[in-house]
Amino acid sequence: MDNRELPGGPAAGADPGARARQKAGLELLTRFHIVDKIAKIYDPGNDAFQTQGRLLFETLTAALAAEEEVSLRLRHGTLLLNGVRLKFGVGTYGMFKSVIEEFRARNLESVTFLRGLTIDELFEFMSVFAKREKTGADAFDGLKADVEAAGLEHFELEKLAAEEIPQGLHESSARLFFLSIVHLKESFARDRRNEPIKISTTRRLMQSIYNHIVEDEGFVYGLTNIKNHDEYTLNHSVNVCLLATALGRRLGLSRAELVDLGMAAFFHDLGKTETPLEILNKPGRLTDAERDIMERHPFHGAEKLALLKEFRRLPLRAIHVAMEHHIKEDLSGYPRYFKKDDINLFSKIVKVVDVFDAITTKRIYRAKTFTRAEALNLMLEQSGTEFNPVILKAFVNMLGVFPIGTLVALTTGEMAIVQDVNPDAKLVLRPTVKLITDSAGNKIDGEAVDLAERDPETGRFRRTIAAALDPGKYGIEVSDYFLSQAAGAARPEAGA
Repeated sequence: MDNRELPGGPAAGADPGARARQKAGLELLTRFHIVDKIAKIYDPGNDAFQTQGRLLFETLTAALAAEEEVSLRLRHGTLLLNGVRLKFGVGTYGMFKSVIEEFRARNLESVTFLRGLTIDELFEFMSVFAKREKTGADAFDGLKADVEAAGLEHFELEKLAAEEIPQGLHESSARLFFLSIVHLKESFARDRRNEPIKISTTRRLMQSIYNHIVEDEGFVYGLTNIKNHDEYTLNHSVNVCLLATALGRRLGLSRAELVDLGMAAFFHDLGKTETPLEILNKPGRLTDAERDIMERHPFHGAEKLALLKEFRRLPLRAIHVAMEHHIKEDLSGYPRYFKKDDINLFSKIVKVVDVFDAITTKRIYRAKTFTRAEALNLMLEQSGTEFNPVILKAFVNMLGVFPIGTLVALTTGEMAIVQDVNPDAKLVLRPTVKLITDSAGNKIDGEAVDLAERDPETGRFRRTIAAALDPGKYGIEVSDYFLSQAAGAARPEAGA
């Protein structure tokens, strides 16, 4: 196995047209969001309103030159521009959340801008939209009445067909996930500047992560389907932190031990700040010289942690994990001149989840990305050599035969995404799933169904998993379903 997890060829490039549509859509949404915020404070005569309002108008004018209308629509916890789903991630999550909340507060499903729109109309509309009272069931009717009273003819508003139910706990878990990435990014930046890392903040973050795993375990697992390819090390480290903490809890560690384990996992790849990006992201195999540089990152990480000014607040086992997370159960792996007779328990835990998250993430140097089910099967083949068998078994039991986030085909012909593992060991093949297509293959906003449910007349199971599927082959981003739940709804439409 390559020491960046698995070797492989270059990744396939994204569709340039799709990238352009996403870029244009995100620009329009950003302009809308900015003007909405300014309009809550200032009237249209304000310089800031005028400047940002003109930018929004120019963006809309460019879009209306190509289309008769521009429609911004809220559907299943995500936003669509003229039917194209706008993708959100770490950097844009806050903006999406804000706009979605603005729409929900007004019971508003869509606002459509029509060709012929003038800048004065746009300024008046944004002022009305921003100032509209948010509370009460009549919010939409009040907004529509104000728009009509102002004589604004180049706008169409649609009311939500059914009020979406917010998922407060899910939203809080997602916020914590992104906050963790931001804190780790800041920590890496402070390390590069030789400034002290805020270990006290990290410890409080780990305590919050523990609480969310206790209260919202399945959804937290689902969030680890989020893969930010541009900031792989940060996203990967947070995923490893979440999964390691959850696994440690399954292994019976105390709360204090789990906080220490979370911190150790959080910083396990700190040494990669010393590894050149051209080596980390090189397509294909590394040369011997490049591999030697790559294999130094455990030493760099352990050294950095040992020299922290807040070292006393850092668990000693974090240094063990930084040094040992690439050592295999048979004591091979790297650093190759590692001489200990055994490795730390925390290192063994992080080893398991580190490889799992790595091989289920698309990387430019790897030909294959494993589905979660495939990854567990591969890892089980290496039990006792690469991984500690007891820890690996606990991890497999924790995630289930069909891990949360797995795309599955059902015997009914429907497709679904696994949402929660069945706690009954006898029903491990029958998790709770969210339906995303009907039996004819049509994409639907399906319900959550328990695969342990039986038909009361026949006594037979209503649905059974026929196979696990590769979401990439169907154009499905599993992480979007969990992010949309965090935004307060069921999920975005598959492949929208």
